[in-house]
Amino acid sequence: MWFVISCIPALSGNLTIPAYEFNNNLILQDSTLTDTVPDLRYPFRDDSGDPFQAGYKSGLYLNYPSNIERVITYNPETNEYTISEKIGNLDYRSPVTMSLEEFKKWEFDQEVREYWRQRATGNIGDFRSSLIPQIRVGGEGFDKVFGSNIINIVPQGSAELIFGINTSRIDNPALSERLRKVTTFDFQEKIQMNVTGTIGEKVKLGVNYNTEATFDFENQTKLEYAGKEDEIIKKIEAGNITFPLTGTLITGSQSLFGLKTELQFGKLTVTTVFSQQKGETSVIDVKGGAQVEEFEVEAIDYEANKHFFLSHYFRDNYDVALKNLPVINTGINIEKIEVWVTNKSSRFEESRNILALMDLAESSAHIYNTVPEFQQTIPGIYPDNELNGQYEAMNTTYSGIRNINDITSTLAPLEPGFTIGQDYEKIENARKLTEREYTIHRQLGYISLNSALNADEVLAVAYEYTLIGKVYKVGELTIDGVSAPNTLILKLLKGTNLTPRLPTWDLMMKNIYSIGAYQVERKDFQLNVLYRDDKTGNAINYITEGNIANEILLQVMNLDNLDTQLDPNPDGMFDFMEGITINKSNGRIIFPVLETFGS
Repeated sequence: MWFVISCIPALSGNLTIPAYEFNNNLILQDSTLTDTVPDLRYPFRDDSGDPFQAGYKSGLYLNYPSNIERVITYNPETNEYTISEKIGNLDYRSPVTMSLEEFKKWEFDQEVREYWRQRATGNIGDFRSSLIPQIRVGGEGFDKVFGSNIINIVPQGSAELIFGINTSRIDNPALSERLRKVTTFDFQEKIQMNVTGTIGEKVKLGVNYNTEATFDFENQTKLEYAGKEDEIIKKIEAGNITFPLTGTLITGSQSLFGLKTELQFGKLTVTTVFSQQKGETSVIDVKGGAQVEEFEVEAIDYEANKHFFLSHYFRDNYDVALKNLPVINTGINIEKIEVWVTNKSSRFEESRNILALMDLAESSAHIYNTVPEFQQTIPGIYPDNELNGQYEAMNTTYSGIRNINDITSTLAPLEPGFTIGQDYEKIENARKLTEREYTIHRQLGYISLNSALNADEVLAVAYEYTLIGKVYKVGELTIDGVSAPNTLILKLLKGTNLTPRLPTWDLMMKNIYSIGAYQVERKDFQLNVLYRDDKTGNAINYITEGNIANEILLQVMNLDNLDTQLDPNPDGMFDFMEGITINKSNGRIIFPVLETFGS
């Protein structure tokens, strides 16, 4: 606090101007005058003057004026320090006396406060405001090798760790009580780190790491030593290095991980590299705006858990229906279909309780349960609810409200001839797929899902088709008037226990492959089926022994029966038929034989 008295009248004798503080207003009063100075318009509170209470002030507060001086005087007789604040020779506050211990404590607090203030602003000698401060290393040897005694490392970035526990329970009587509850730990980490540093003037460190990087080459680690002009060692690099070459015969590489050195002996320069290549060169040929690329797919890489026959009847007649391409001989057309899966999302707009039966609408050749009431009741082979007694038994027993728990309690005593997880599945709040989530081949009777199902997910359908003017129905459609909360009766295509020992294994198609391309064009498209001969090690388009010895594999797989005009004349080229042998939009190759690489 400071104030200025602009004029003091010249009076004989002593002039006394005592100061009083009332309600934070400073009043000056002349003992010889009756008039008082009026209250200040903007009152303020003065400092106490106690150095122990004076702390760091914000920059918004004004500093003390230059004519105020703090004087510290030591009294050797009393071994005390006196702190005075003066304007010229005048004490404008009462002096404060401290003992030796008090003064040392006060001085220490002042130094600590000033140190941390300078650290926060980054103005403290050679140090900076950083997580890891600069480090000085003593000794001339370190200075000669690295060019300086300072080690400086600057880390930047962020790290996020997520811990969780996921507990799921499956009420499946086929599983033991101990296996119904599964607890797993959920651990996720997201790290984005960038570290730059120097050791002296010659060594540089650079690390860039991101756990969510799209490509591996985005994470870089490099340690570099750069010598001076007159040194033999010009450069040593460790980590991610490059090895460019000026020639065109042998090209260098840009994605290496290892050690690289550059040495100079007079006019001789030696560059050595010990590294591992972490990338490869890919050439893309573009013609007429389209990308031309080669794909290679192994026979075991068929798309699993995505393509399913709607019934064993369609599987049994698949080869026969495609025997005389491009004509499909089935006479069947699927008019309506609804696809249901296990609901693992938060969408419950199109959800229902479902009972999926494996043998529903199947003929006696594909009925695997041993319940007498569920066997075939009328002659025929075409899938239909009336073909066996399963649908009738369910529909008659639960003619009122079909409660999912009531159905389960009725079916449970039928074990072991009729067990859950094998002969039927019950799902609460199953989700109906939209038409954008799957495609259907209405003549051949199979569906293709856009995304593959998990091992513990259930797939069930209800559909209606026509054959020679007659309508057949499998399962129950929601448009048939089976309203909620009634449980829908559906045809089971995939259960929670999908193994080759169960009949549902045959409903999953194993003759559709994805080449990883989209919007495939007919022009310049070529497909070959090659067999690697164990004797020669070469890939050839035929097999040298067996019933199909020396036959072109494209013809064996029924992929070469037509010429470019779709006439029955094999020409050694792949028969490009949309929806039958290929799906152009998503790059799927469809073999028109059931077990492509089977017997």
